[in-house]
Amino acid sequence: MFDINTLRIVATLAAFAAFIGIIAWAFHKPHAKRFEEAARLPFEQD
Repeated sequence: MFDINTLRIVATLAAFAAFIGIIAWAFHKPHAKRFEEAARLPFEQD
């Protein structure tokens, strides 16, 4: 059966995989272009 340390390892690996997934999603080419446009919004004139 699983002990608490095994559960902690699995939770840590799952959180790390989710973090890498979010980073990959954010830097994916179509998303990066949209984020770049959103970053310029405060500097645009009305």
